[in-house]
Amino acid sequence: MNAVAGLVNQSGVGKGDKVTVMLPNIPEFVYSYFGVVKNGAVVVPLNTLSTPWELTYLLNNSDSKLLITQTSQIKKFNEIKDKLGSCHQVIAIDALNQNGELLSGEASRNASIADVEIVPEDPAVMIYTAGLTGRPLGAVLTHGNLCSQAEVTQSIIKRTPDDIALALIPLFHAFGATANMLLIIRAGSSIVMMDRFTMESFFSAIEREKITYISAVPRLFMGMIFYEKASKYDVRSLNLCVTGGSPMPADFLPVFENKFGIRLLEGYGLTEASPVCSFNRPDILTKPGSIGLPIQGVEIKIVDDDSREMPRNEIGELIVRGDNVMKGYYNNEAATASVIRNGWLHTGDLGRMDEDGYIFLTGLKKRMIITSGFNVYPREVETVLKTHPAVKAVSISGKEDMMRGEIVKASIVRKEGQSADEKEIIRYCKIYLSSYKVPREIEFVQKIFKSTDIEY
Repeated sequence: MNAVAGLVNQSGVGKGDKVTVMLPNIPEFVYSYFGVVKNGAVVVPLNTLSTPWELTYLLNNSDSKLLITQTSQIKKFNEIKDKLGSCHQVIAIDALNQNGELLSGEASRNASIADVEIVPEDPAVMIYTAGLTGRPLGAVLTHGNLCSQAEVTQSIIKRTPDDIALALIPLFHAFGATANMLLIIRAGSSIVMMDRFTMESFFSAIEREKITYISAVPRLFMGMIFYEKASKYDVRSLNLCVTGGSPMPADFLPVFENKFGIRLLEGYGLTEASPVCSFNRPDILTKPGSIGLPIQGVEIKIVDDDSREMPRNEIGELIVRGDNVMKGYYNNEAATASVIRNGWLHTGDLGRMDEDGYIFLTGLKKRMIITSGFNVYPREVETVLKTHPAVKAVSISGKEDMMRGEIVKASIVRKEGQSADEKEIIRYCKIYLSSYKVPREIEFVQKIFKSTDIEY
Protein backbone atom coordinates (compact mmCIF):
# COMPACT_ATOMS: atom_id res chain seq x y z
CA MET A 1 0.00 0.00 0.00
CA ASN A 2 2.76 2.47 0.93
CA ALA A 3 4.57 1.78 -2.32
CA VAL A 4 1.43 2.48 -4.36
CA ALA A 5 0.83 5.62 -2.32
CA GLY A 6 4.32 6.77 -3.28
CA LEU A 7 3.71 6.10 -6.97
CA VAL A 8 0.40 7.97 -6.86
CA ASN A 9 2.02 10.92 -5.11
CA GLN A 10 4.83 11.01 -7.67
CA SER A 11 2.17 11.26 -10.37
CA GLY A 12 1.09 14.63 -8.98
CA VAL A 13 -2.07 13.35 -7.34
CA GLY A 14 -3.09 15.10 -4.13
CA LYS A 15 -5.97 15.34 -1.71
CA GLY A 16 -9.35 15.34 -3.42
CA ASP A 17 -7.98 14.30 -6.82
CA LYS A 18 -9.63 11.34 -8.55
CA VAL A 19 -7.75 8.15 -9.41
CA THR A 20 -9.49 5.47 -11.46
CA VAL A 21 -8.73 1.88 -10.45
CA MET A 22 -9.79 -0.65 -13.09
CA LEU A 23 -8.64 -4.01 -11.78
CA PRO A 24 -10.16 -7.46 -11.20
CA ASN A 25 -10.06 -9.31 -7.87
CA ILE A 26 -6.31 -9.47 -7.47
CA PRO A 27 -4.13 -8.29 -4.56
CA GLU A 28 -3.11 -5.22 -6.57
CA PHE A 29 -6.69 -3.94 -6.30
CA VAL A 30 -6.39 -3.77 -2.51
CA TYR A 31 -2.92 -2.18 -2.63
CA SER A 32 -4.11 0.41 -5.13
CA TYR A 33 -7.36 1.20 -3.30
CA PHE A 34 -5.67 1.96 0.01
CA GLY A 35 -2.64 3.53 -1.62
CA VAL A 36 -4.88 6.10 -3.29
CA VAL A 37 -6.89 6.98 -0.17
CA LYS A 38 -3.66 7.27 1.86
CA ASN A 39 -2.94 10.33 -0.29
CA GLY A 40 -6.35 11.77 0.50
CA ALA A 41 -7.29 11.13 -3.11
CA VAL A 42 -10.57 9.56 -4.24
CA VAL A 43 -10.76 6.04 -5.71
CA VAL A 44 -12.96 5.67 -8.80
CA PRO A 45 -13.34 1.87 -9.16
CA LEU A 46 -14.46 0.80 -12.61
CA ASN A 47 -15.70 -2.45 -14.08
CA THR A 48 -12.89 -4.22 -15.93
CA LEU A 49 -15.42 -5.00 -18.69
CA SER A 50 -15.85 -1.29 -19.47
CA THR A 51 -15.64 -0.65 -23.20
CA PRO A 52 -13.53 2.22 -24.64
CA TRP A 53 -16.80 4.10 -25.27
CA GLU A 54 -17.85 3.73 -21.62
CA LEU A 55 -14.34 4.41 -20.34
CA THR A 56 -14.10 7.72 -22.20
CA TYR A 57 -17.20 9.04 -20.48
CA LEU A 58 -16.27 7.70 -17.03
CA LEU A 59 -12.72 9.08 -17.02
CA ASN A 60 -13.87 12.48 -18.25
CA ASN A 61 -16.94 12.73 -16.04
CA SER A 62 -14.95 11.80 -12.92
CA ASP A 63 -12.10 14.24 -13.72
CA SER A 64 -9.67 11.41 -13.03
CA LYS A 65 -6.00 12.38 -13.19
CA LEU A 66 -4.60 8.86 -13.21
CA LEU A 67 -5.66 5.38 -14.32
CA ILE A 68 -4.34 2.33 -12.48
CA THR A 69 -5.04 -0.86 -14.41
CA GLN A 70 -3.50 -4.00 -15.91
CA THR A 71 -1.20 -4.29 -18.88
CA SER A 72 -3.98 -6.06 -20.79
CA GLN A 73 -6.20 -2.94 -20.47
CA ILE A 74 -3.64 -0.41 -21.74
CA LYS A 75 -4.94 -0.87 -25.30
CA LYS A 76 -8.28 0.65 -24.26
CA PHE A 77 -6.55 3.69 -22.79
CA ASN A 78 -4.37 4.22 -25.85
CA GLU A 79 -7.45 4.03 -28.07
CA ILE A 80 -9.17 6.91 -26.28
CA LYS A 81 -6.34 9.01 -24.79
CA ASP A 82 -6.82 11.85 -27.30
CA LYS A 83 -10.43 12.21 -26.10
CA LEU A 84 -9.54 12.56 -22.42
CA GLY A 85 -9.57 15.90 -20.64
CA SER A 86 -7.60 15.27 -17.45
CA CYS A 87 -6.46 11.64 -17.39
CA HIS A 88 -3.10 11.62 -19.16
CA GLN A 89 -1.26 9.09 -17.00
CA VAL A 90 -1.67 5.35 -16.67
CA ILE A 91 0.06 2.84 -14.41
CA ALA A 92 0.05 -0.86 -15.29
CA ILE A 93 0.18 -2.06 -11.69
CA ASP A 94 0.59 -5.75 -12.49
CA ALA A 95 3.70 -5.07 -14.57
CA LEU A 96 5.25 -3.08 -11.72
CA ASN A 97 4.50 -5.85 -9.24
CA GLN A 98 5.98 -8.52 -11.48
CA ASN A 99 9.13 -6.46 -11.93
CA GLY A 100 9.49 -5.94 -8.20
CA GLU A 101 9.19 -2.15 -8.48
CA LEU A 102 6.37 -1.98 -5.91
CA LEU A 103 8.75 -3.40 -3.35
CA SER A 104 11.55 -0.94 -4.11
CA GLY A 105 12.84 1.18 -1.26
CA GLU A 106 12.43 4.40 -3.24
CA ALA A 107 8.67 3.97 -3.74
CA SER A 108 8.14 3.17 -0.08
CA ARG A 109 10.19 6.15 1.09
CA ASN A 110 8.28 8.52 -1.18
CA ALA A 111 5.02 7.28 0.33
CA SER A 112 5.79 9.17 3.52
CA ILE A 113 5.10 12.51 1.84
CA ALA A 114 1.62 11.29 0.94
CA ASP A 115 0.36 11.41 4.55
CA VAL A 116 -2.45 13.96 4.78
CA GLU A 117 -5.10 14.87 7.30
CA ILE A 118 -8.37 13.10 6.50
CA VAL A 119 -11.69 13.77 8.22
CA PRO A 120 -14.85 11.62 8.06
CA GLU A 121 -16.58 14.04 5.66
CA ASP A 122 -13.81 13.76 3.05
CA PRO A 123 -14.66 11.79 -0.12
CA ALA A 124 -12.99 8.38 -0.26
CA VAL A 125 -14.60 6.57 -3.19
CA MET A 126 -16.74 7.50 -6.16
CA ILE A 127 -18.71 4.56 -7.52
CA TYR A 128 -20.61 4.90 -10.77
CA THR A 129 -24.19 3.74 -10.86
CA ALA A 130 -26.36 3.84 -13.98
CA GLY A 131 -28.63 6.87 -14.21
CA LEU A 132 -32.19 7.17 -15.45
CA THR A 133 -30.99 9.59 -18.12
CA GLY A 134 -28.87 6.91 -19.75
CA ARG A 135 -25.52 8.13 -18.40
CA PRO A 136 -23.92 6.76 -15.20
CA LEU A 137 -23.72 8.98 -12.12
CA GLY A 138 -20.79 9.02 -9.70
CA ALA A 139 -21.99 8.35 -6.13
CA VAL A 140 -19.50 10.03 -3.76
CA LEU A 141 -18.96 8.00 -0.58
CA THR A 142 -17.01 9.47 2.33
CA HIS A 143 -14.50 7.97 4.74
CA GLY A 144 -17.22 8.22 7.38
CA ASN A 145 -19.66 6.29 5.19
CA LEU A 146 -17.22 3.43 4.63
CA CYS A 147 -15.90 3.25 8.20
CA SER A 148 -19.43 3.03 9.57
CA GLN A 149 -20.25 0.26 7.10
CA ALA A 150 -17.21 -1.78 8.13
CA GLU A 151 -18.01 -1.36 11.83
CA VAL A 152 -21.71 -2.14 11.60
CA THR A 153 -21.44 -5.12 9.24
CA GLN A 154 -18.70 -6.57 11.44
CA SER A 155 -20.96 -6.22 14.49
CA ILE A 156 -23.55 -8.36 12.67
CA ILE A 157 -21.41 -10.93 10.88
CA LYS A 158 -18.79 -11.16 13.63
CA ARG A 159 -15.77 -12.35 11.67
CA THR A 160 -12.47 -13.06 13.48
CA PRO A 161 -8.77 -13.24 12.51
CA ASP A 162 -9.28 -17.00 12.12
CA ASP A 163 -11.81 -16.52 9.31
CA ILE A 164 -10.93 -16.98 5.65
CA ALA A 165 -13.20 -15.21 3.17
CA LEU A 166 -13.58 -15.99 -0.52
CA ALA A 167 -13.91 -12.80 -2.59
CA LEU A 168 -16.11 -13.53 -5.61
CA ILE A 169 -18.08 -10.32 -6.11
CA PRO A 170 -15.91 -7.81 -7.99
CA LEU A 171 -14.28 -5.40 -5.54
CA PHE A 172 -15.14 -2.52 -7.87
CA HIS A 173 -18.77 -3.20 -6.90
CA ALA A 174 -20.02 -1.40 -3.75
CA PHE A 175 -21.26 -4.66 -2.20
CA GLY A 176 -18.03 -6.48 -3.03
CA ALA A 177 -15.84 -3.75 -1.55
CA THR A 178 -17.77 -3.59 1.73
CA ALA A 179 -18.53 -7.27 2.30
CA ASN A 180 -15.35 -8.80 0.91
CA MET A 181 -12.65 -6.18 1.59
CA LEU A 182 -13.46 -3.45 4.13
CA LEU A 183 -15.29 -5.77 6.53
CA ILE A 184 -12.65 -8.50 6.23
CA ILE A 185 -9.73 -6.13 6.78
CA ARG A 186 -11.56 -4.54 9.73
CA ALA A 187 -12.00 -8.01 11.27
CA GLY A 188 -8.37 -9.02 10.61
CA SER A 189 -9.52 -11.99 8.54
CA SER A 190 -7.84 -13.39 5.45
CA ILE A 191 -9.08 -12.99 1.88
CA VAL A 192 -8.79 -15.56 -0.91
CA MET A 193 -9.41 -13.93 -4.28
CA MET A 194 -10.90 -15.51 -7.37
CA ASP A 195 -10.71 -13.70 -10.69
CA ARG A 196 -11.76 -16.54 -13.01
CA PHE A 197 -14.72 -18.61 -11.87
CA THR A 198 -16.13 -22.06 -12.52
CA MET A 199 -18.20 -24.14 -10.09
CA GLU A 200 -15.39 -26.70 -10.01
CA SER A 201 -12.72 -24.12 -9.13
CA PHE A 202 -15.08 -22.53 -6.61
CA PHE A 203 -15.77 -25.73 -4.67
CA SER A 204 -12.10 -26.72 -4.91
CA ALA A 205 -11.10 -23.37 -3.38
CA ILE A 206 -13.49 -23.86 -0.44
CA GLU A 207 -12.05 -27.31 0.26
CA ARG A 208 -8.39 -26.39 -0.32
CA GLU A 209 -8.32 -23.03 1.49
CA LYS A 210 -10.77 -23.99 4.27
CA ILE A 211 -13.03 -21.04 3.45
CA THR A 212 -15.29 -20.03 6.35
CA TYR A 213 -17.22 -17.08 4.88
CA ILE A 214 -18.68 -16.21 1.46
CA SER A 215 -20.57 -13.08 0.50
CA ALA A 216 -21.98 -13.15 -3.03
CA VAL A 217 -25.00 -12.60 -5.24
CA PRO A 218 -27.92 -15.08 -5.33
CA ARG A 219 -26.75 -16.57 -8.61
CA LEU A 220 -23.73 -18.09 -6.85
CA PHE A 221 -25.78 -19.76 -4.13
CA MET A 222 -28.36 -20.96 -6.65
CA GLY A 223 -25.49 -22.47 -8.63
CA MET A 224 -24.29 -24.27 -5.51
CA ILE A 225 -27.74 -25.81 -5.02
CA PHE A 226 -27.91 -27.14 -8.57
CA TYR A 227 -24.29 -28.22 -8.95
CA GLU A 228 -24.47 -31.97 -9.36
CA LYS A 229 -20.93 -32.63 -8.11
CA ALA A 230 -21.24 -30.55 -4.92
CA SER A 231 -21.25 -33.63 -2.69
CA LYS A 232 -17.73 -34.52 -3.87
CA TYR A 233 -16.26 -31.57 -1.99
CA ASP A 234 -15.67 -30.98 1.70
CA VAL A 235 -17.28 -27.63 2.56
CA ARG A 236 -17.56 -28.18 6.31
CA SER A 237 -15.25 -25.22 6.99
CA LEU A 238 -17.99 -22.83 5.79
CA ASN A 239 -19.95 -21.37 8.71
CA LEU A 240 -21.70 -18.34 7.19
CA CYS A 241 -22.84 -17.10 3.79
CA VAL A 242 -24.28 -13.69 2.92
CA THR A 243 -26.32 -12.84 -0.16
CA GLY A 244 -27.21 -9.47 -1.62
CA GLY A 245 -27.11 -7.37 -4.78
CA SER A 246 -30.47 -8.73 -5.94
CA PRO A 247 -33.31 -10.68 -4.28
CA MET A 248 -32.73 -14.34 -3.43
CA PRO A 249 -35.76 -16.50 -4.30
CA ALA A 250 -37.28 -17.07 -0.86
CA ASP A 251 -38.11 -20.72 -1.49
CA PHE A 252 -34.45 -21.56 -2.06
CA LEU A 253 -33.08 -20.15 1.21
CA PRO A 254 -34.13 -23.21 3.27
CA VAL A 255 -33.08 -25.49 0.39
CA PHE A 256 -29.56 -24.07 0.53
CA GLU A 257 -29.34 -24.25 4.31
CA ASN A 258 -30.64 -27.83 4.43
CA LYS A 259 -28.30 -29.01 1.68
CA PHE A 260 -25.09 -27.49 3.04
CA GLY A 261 -25.90 -26.96 6.73
CA ILE A 262 -24.82 -23.31 6.49
CA ARG A 263 -26.72 -20.14 7.45
CA LEU A 264 -27.45 -17.94 4.43
CA LEU A 265 -28.28 -14.37 5.46
CA GLU A 266 -29.84 -11.87 3.07
CA GLY A 267 -29.25 -8.14 3.20
CA TYR A 268 -30.26 -5.11 1.17
CA GLY A 269 -28.53 -2.01 -0.03
CA LEU A 270 -27.67 0.27 -2.92
CA THR A 271 -24.55 2.05 -4.11
CA GLU A 272 -25.80 5.42 -2.86
CA ALA A 273 -25.95 3.94 0.67
CA SER A 274 -22.40 2.53 0.75
CA PRO A 275 -24.30 0.05 0.20
CA VAL A 276 -25.80 -1.86 3.18
CA CYS A 277 -29.11 -0.63 4.64
CA SER A 278 -30.72 -3.69 6.22
CA PHE A 279 -29.66 -7.19 7.21
CA ASN A 280 -30.94 -10.42 8.63
CA ARG A 281 -29.08 -11.36 11.80
CA PRO A 282 -27.56 -14.76 12.54
CA ASP A 283 -28.77 -14.74 16.15
CA ILE A 284 -32.41 -13.61 15.80
CA LEU A 285 -35.52 -14.64 13.89
CA THR A 286 -35.29 -14.65 10.11
CA LYS A 287 -38.51 -14.27 8.15
CA PRO A 288 -38.61 -15.96 4.72
CA GLY A 289 -38.48 -13.41 1.91
CA SER A 290 -37.43 -10.54 4.19
CA ILE A 291 -34.33 -8.38 3.74
CA GLY A 292 -34.20 -8.07 7.51
CA LEU A 293 -34.08 -5.09 9.84
CA PRO A 294 -32.35 -1.71 9.40
CA ILE A 295 -28.70 -1.79 10.46
CA GLN A 296 -27.42 0.31 13.35
CA GLY A 297 -27.18 4.01 12.51
CA VAL A 298 -29.74 3.71 9.69
CA GLU A 299 -33.45 4.52 9.59
CA ILE A 300 -35.80 3.10 6.94
CA LYS A 301 -39.34 4.22 6.25
CA ILE A 302 -41.95 3.12 3.71
CA VAL A 303 -43.63 6.18 2.18
CA ASP A 304 -46.16 7.20 -0.45
CA ASP A 305 -45.50 9.53 -3.39
CA ASP A 306 -45.79 12.54 -1.05
CA SER A 307 -43.20 11.10 1.38
CA ARG A 308 -45.85 10.34 4.00
CA GLU A 309 -45.12 7.21 6.01
CA MET A 310 -47.32 4.25 5.14
CA PRO A 311 -49.09 2.04 7.70
CA ARG A 312 -47.43 -1.31 8.46
CA ASN A 313 -47.77 -3.97 5.73
CA GLU A 314 -48.78 -1.42 3.06
CA ILE A 315 -46.56 -1.02 0.00
CA GLY A 316 -44.61 2.16 -0.69
CA GLU A 317 -41.12 3.40 -1.52
CA LEU A 318 -38.19 2.63 0.77
CA ILE A 319 -36.39 5.75 1.96
CA VAL A 320 -33.19 5.67 4.01
CA ARG A 321 -31.45 8.07 6.39
CA GLY A 322 -28.21 7.48 8.26
CA ASP A 323 -24.42 7.25 8.39
CA ASN A 324 -24.35 5.26 5.16
CA VAL A 325 -25.95 7.79 2.78
CA MET A 326 -23.66 9.22 0.12
CA LYS A 327 -22.43 12.81 -0.03
CA GLY A 328 -24.18 13.13 -3.40
CA TYR A 329 -23.67 12.57 -7.12
CA TYR A 330 -20.45 14.11 -8.42
CA ASN A 331 -20.99 17.45 -10.14
CA ASN A 332 -24.74 16.87 -10.44
CA GLU A 333 -26.75 18.84 -7.91
CA ALA A 334 -30.03 18.23 -9.74
CA ALA A 335 -29.64 14.45 -9.69
CA THR A 336 -28.61 14.57 -6.03
CA ALA A 337 -31.64 16.68 -5.11
CA SER A 338 -33.91 14.24 -6.92
CA VAL A 339 -32.93 11.34 -4.63
CA ILE A 340 -31.91 13.01 -1.35
CA ARG A 341 -34.83 15.02 -0.03
CA ASN A 342 -34.99 16.41 3.50
CA GLY A 343 -32.05 14.19 4.44
CA TRP A 344 -33.72 10.99 3.21
CA LEU A 345 -32.37 8.89 0.34
CA HIS A 346 -35.23 7.80 -1.93
CA THR A 347 -34.17 4.37 -3.18
CA GLY A 348 -36.72 3.79 -5.93
CA ASP A 349 -37.39 0.35 -4.43
CA LEU A 350 -40.90 -0.64 -3.39
CA GLY A 351 -41.64 -2.69 -0.30
CA ARG A 352 -43.52 -3.06 2.93
CA MET A 353 -42.59 -3.22 6.61
CA ASP A 354 -44.37 -5.66 8.90
CA GLU A 355 -45.44 -5.13 12.49
CA ASP A 356 -42.02 -6.33 13.76
CA GLY A 357 -40.06 -3.93 11.56
CA TYR A 358 -38.95 -6.56 9.00
CA ILE A 359 -38.78 -5.27 5.44
CA PHE A 360 -40.02 -7.10 2.33
CA LEU A 361 -39.22 -5.88 -1.19
CA THR A 362 -42.10 -6.00 -3.66
CA GLY A 363 -40.80 -4.27 -6.80
CA LEU A 364 -39.18 -1.23 -8.34
CA LYS A 365 -40.50 2.29 -8.64
CA LYS A 366 -37.63 3.18 -10.94
CA ARG A 367 -37.12 1.57 -14.33
CA MET A 368 -34.19 -0.72 -13.73
CA ILE A 369 -33.03 -4.29 -14.37
CA ILE A 370 -30.94 -6.22 -11.82
CA THR A 371 -28.97 -9.00 -13.47
CA SER A 372 -26.52 -11.09 -11.41
CA GLY A 373 -26.32 -8.25 -8.89
CA PHE A 374 -25.51 -5.55 -11.47
CA ASN A 375 -27.91 -2.68 -12.12
CA VAL A 376 -28.82 -1.96 -15.73
CA TYR A 377 -30.90 1.07 -16.61
CA PRO A 378 -32.84 0.41 -19.84
CA ARG A 379 -32.37 4.00 -21.01
CA GLU A 380 -28.60 3.50 -21.36
CA VAL A 381 -29.02 0.38 -23.53
CA GLU A 382 -31.76 2.03 -25.58
CA THR A 383 -29.53 5.05 -26.19
CA VAL A 384 -26.88 2.81 -27.73
CA LEU A 385 -29.30 0.74 -29.82
CA LYS A 386 -31.00 3.82 -31.25
CA THR A 387 -27.71 4.67 -32.97
CA HIS A 388 -27.76 1.40 -34.94
CA PRO A 389 -28.68 2.18 -38.57
CA ALA A 390 -31.27 -0.63 -38.71
CA VAL A 391 -33.15 0.30 -35.51
CA LYS A 392 -36.26 2.46 -35.81
CA ALA A 393 -37.47 2.02 -32.22
CA VAL A 394 -36.40 -0.03 -29.21
CA SER A 395 -37.60 -0.90 -25.73
CA ILE A 396 -35.41 -2.60 -23.12
CA SER A 397 -36.99 -4.67 -20.37
CA GLY A 398 -36.03 -7.25 -17.78
CA LYS A 399 -37.06 -10.86 -18.21
CA GLU A 400 -37.23 -13.07 -15.12
CA ASP A 401 -34.42 -15.60 -14.87
CA MET A 402 -33.95 -18.04 -12.00
CA MET A 403 -30.14 -17.89 -11.94
CA ARG A 404 -29.52 -14.23 -12.74
CA GLY A 405 -32.69 -12.72 -11.30
CA GLU A 406 -33.34 -10.99 -14.60
CA ILE A 407 -31.81 -10.86 -18.05
CA VAL A 408 -31.83 -7.91 -20.44
CA LYS A 409 -34.34 -8.23 -23.28
CA ALA A 410 -34.58 -5.92 -26.30
CA SER A 411 -37.75 -5.43 -28.34
CA ILE A 412 -36.78 -3.80 -31.65
CA VAL A 413 -38.66 -2.30 -34.57
CA ARG A 414 -36.45 -2.44 -37.66
CA LYS A 415 -36.37 0.33 -40.23
CA GLU A 416 -38.03 -0.48 -43.52
CA GLY A 417 -35.72 -2.43 -45.79
CA GLN A 418 -33.29 -3.33 -42.99
CA SER A 419 -32.56 -6.95 -42.06
CA ALA A 420 -30.17 -6.84 -39.12
CA ASP A 421 -30.50 -10.07 -37.13
CA GLU A 422 -30.02 -10.94 -33.46
CA LYS A 423 -26.30 -11.63 -33.84
CA GLU A 424 -25.70 -8.27 -35.50
CA ILE A 425 -27.57 -6.39 -32.76
CA ILE A 426 -25.66 -8.16 -29.98
CA ARG A 427 -22.34 -7.65 -31.75
CA TYR A 428 -23.09 -3.92 -32.03
CA CYS A 429 -24.00 -3.64 -28.34
CA LYS A 430 -20.74 -5.32 -27.30
CA ILE A 431 -18.77 -2.50 -28.94
CA TYR A 432 -20.26 0.08 -26.58
CA LEU A 433 -21.62 -1.73 -23.53
CA SER A 434 -20.18 -3.92 -20.78
CA SER A 435 -21.23 -7.52 -21.29
CA TYR A 436 -23.79 -7.58 -18.44
CA LYS A 437 -25.70 -4.72 -20.14
CA VAL A 438 -25.85 -6.47 -23.53
CA PRO A 439 -29.30 -7.96 -24.28
CA ARG A 440 -29.40 -11.74 -23.95
CA GLU A 441 -32.68 -11.93 -25.85
CA ILE A 442 -33.75 -9.98 -28.94
CA GLU A 443 -37.32 -9.82 -30.18
CA PHE A 444 -38.19 -8.07 -33.46
CA VAL A 445 -41.65 -6.50 -33.28
CA GLN A 446 -43.93 -4.30 -35.38
CA LYS A 447 -44.61 -1.70 -32.67
CA ILE A 448 -43.29 -0.67 -29.26
CA PHE A 449 -45.86 -0.39 -26.50
CA LYS A 450 -44.83 1.74 -23.52
CA SER A 451 -46.59 1.50 -20.19
CA THR A 452 -47.62 4.77 -18.60
CA ASP A 453 -46.95 3.54 -15.08
CA ILE A 454 -43.17 3.43 -15.35
CA GLU A 455 -40.66 6.20 -15.91
CA TYR A 456 -39.16 6.65 -19.38
